[in-house]
Amino acid sequence: MKILFFILLNFIGIVSNGNPENGNELQINFRHFVGSDSLIFKTKEYVNELGQKYTVTKFKYYISNIQLINDSGKVFSSEEYFLINEDEPQSKGFSVKDVPPGNYKTLSFIIGVDSLRNCSGLQEGALDPIKGMFWAWNTGYIFLKLEGTSESSTAQGGIFEYHIGGFKEPVNAIRKISLEMDSLIFADEVPDSKKIFIKADISQILKQPVSIDFSTMPVVSDMTNAELVANNYSDMFSLIKEK
Repeated sequence: MKILFFILLNFIGIVSNGNPENGNELQINFRHFVGSDSLIFKTKEYVNELGQKYTVTKFKYYISNIQLINDSGKVFSSEEYFLINEDEPQSKGFSVKDVPPGNYKTLSFIIGVDSLRNCSGLQEGALDPIKGMFWAWNTGYIFLKLEGTSESSTAQGGIFEYHIGGFKEPVNAIRKISLEMDSLIFADEVPDSKKIFIKADISQILKQPVSIDFSTMPVVSDMTNAELVANNYSDMFSLIKEK
């Protein structure tokens, strides 16, 4: 029966964790930008599509359900959850370990926390509520926080604040990202370590398909308008070469 299950698993092209001792690892590094400019908190001023000036004071988000798809369609999946936080530089790089040999063409992941972990009660590590990314036990995790200030904001103190979450209908802010790679090869013979760099562009969160106006929508801190912002951040990521 076990042999039959293993054959079926390979037939559908899904490998959950490969050889647990093969030594291959993929180092994933995030770099934060606003357009073509590196993100700098508080002191650097940016301009959105509507010509409104703003500064950024907080930026963090969850990455989970990471998958690597090879050229024959097999999928390697990682079950880990990562909180990327501009205030904690060490969080912007992490390793996915024990990647099976192969030629990988696609990297995918979700922004957010899936329904299973949203409903699993008290958790540790990246999902520990002490990280400040949890509303209440009945509403679940905040997937992304973007905060800052703008003279155009009508909120008290000129702030803007986008805390985005929701994992089930009618509001589902989970977004799957797929990034096509030229080639990422892990050979059979020698354990290897590869690096990739991903650009996260804050300006994309504020535009397309909807341009966000600080004067009319300075705050999103519940389910209202969460999907609007989530649709914007689905275009936030792209592969880059490290400079």
